[in-house]
Formats: sequence, C-alpha cells, structure tokens
Amino acid sequence: MWLLAALLTSCSFGINNTIFKWSNTKGFSKIHIQFFFYISAFFLTLGFSLISGKYHIHLLAIVLGATIGILNAYGNIQMSHAFDNGPASLTSPLIAANTLFPILCAGLIFKEHITLVQWLGILSMLGAALIIQYSPKASKNVHYTLWMLHIILAIFSFGVLGVLMQVSSHLHIESLEVLSAMYGGGSAYLLITMARKKEKVQQSEVKIGATVSMLSLIGYSCYFYALNTGISSIVFPIVSLNCLVVVFIGCYLYKERLKLYQMAGVAIALIGIILTKI
Repeated sequence: MWLLAALLTSCSFGINNTIFKWSNTKGFSKIHIQFFFYISAFFLTLGFSLISGKYHIHLLAIVLGATIGILNAYGNIQMSHAFDNGPASLTSPLIAANTLFPILCAGLIFKEHITLVQWLGILSMLGAALIIQYSPKASKNVHYTLWMLHIILAIFSFGVLGVLMQVSSHLHIESLEVLSAMYGGGSAYLLITMARKKEKVQQSEVKIGATVSMLSLIGYSCYFYALNTGISSIVFPIVSLNCLVVVFIGCYLYKERLKLYQMAGVAIALIGIILTKI
C-alpha cells in the first residue's frame, strides 16, 4: 500500500506542477496561487482535525510543520527565480538532485536497510527524473551567479524539507498536526511575501489556488502515509517521478511529442520501480 501511496503522491504533485506551468503561461502570479492553496489547505486540515478530535497542540509538531511549509514555499519561489535566470534544461535536473538529501539521511541516520537491487532501482528512478526533465534545445541568457544561487537555495530547501518529513515520521508525530502547521507556516510566509510585493490579486488566482489545495492535501496525506509505513529511501525517488505526469499531460494537452531520450527515461523509471520491489 505504501508504494501505491507514493505513486499517488507523485501523480498529485505532477498535476499540481502542470497547473503551475499552465498558470505561468497565462501570466498568473505563482506566489498568489501558492498563498491561496496554502491558506485553503490550512483551514481544511485544521477543520478536519478539530472535527475528528485528532488535533492536539504539540510544539514540536508546530515547529516541524511550519518549517516544512516555509521551506516548500521558499523552495518553489527560488526555483521560479532559477528558471528566470538560467536554462530550464539544466535547472530542473539540478534541483531534482535534492532527493539525495533524504535518501542519504535514511541510510546514514535512520539506518534503513537497502539491498543492492533496491539501490539500483533508486538510482534508476533518480536518473530517469534527470533525463525526462532535460531539454537540450532550451536556451536563454544565463545570469550565472544569480542562477546558481537560486539553484543552491532551492536544492537546500527541498532537501531539508524531505529530511524534516522523515524526522516527523520517525518520531511518530500525527500527520494531520504536521500538515496543519505546514500549511499555516507556508501561508504566513507567503502572506508576508505578498505584502512586500504589493501586486494585485486576480480572482482566477484564488480559484486556481483552491483547486490546487485539494490535490496538495491528497498528495501530502499519501506522502506521510508512505513515509510512515514504507521505505523512505524508495518513497522519495518515486515521488520525484512526478515529472513523468507533467510530461504525459503536456503530450495530451499541448500535443507535445515525447523525445527518444524521454521515452528511454520512462522505461528506466519503470525498471527502477520494479527493482525496488524485488
């Protein structure tokens, strides 16, 4: 079941990223959309927690959750800046390397036992994620120093985020508490960012944000379930394959054709998933 949960997380994140990709082409603010999806998800998780009686105020859960939410929002903003200042062909694969942080943490700190075959599967999925996102023909003027700074900050944010999710799972903290704090912390951070920018909010951004919040809730709920019940060093690379969903939806909606190397990446990803289950 945890493998299915990880795959559902990957699908949810992939659909979300596709919506963000589409919204950028329409000129919508990614910060505004993020804020409204965070605030919507915050009230949904908090409301459900209170109704179900599962919400208890624990300082550690609040600190961990809020930090995860802030890192996720900050990482997304840094990733957007990286795309603005450098080539997408290298930006996506480089940022995808953040998955190595929690994988190494699982083995070195939490002492997860991973067989050689599973390691081959993990490396296959990571390699597939890099291959699928690579676009050799994408080119633009590169502001190297700024680009690298944003890349490093995004990798650090997403990498630490993954490690903190592992920590909350290892400490058996109720996932609803972490999710509520995560969306609350992210909302606060994005609200401050919006106040500094003082950009006009469009009604469509509110609607898109509310839609994304539902997908995000499904994705992160499955994510925590997979981490709590499965092998986290396998969960993380599976989740990183959300780029597959973005590619497939792009092929369907925009009639984009898969490149030969992308088809190879899909095959490698499937082989990787199979190897992790042997």
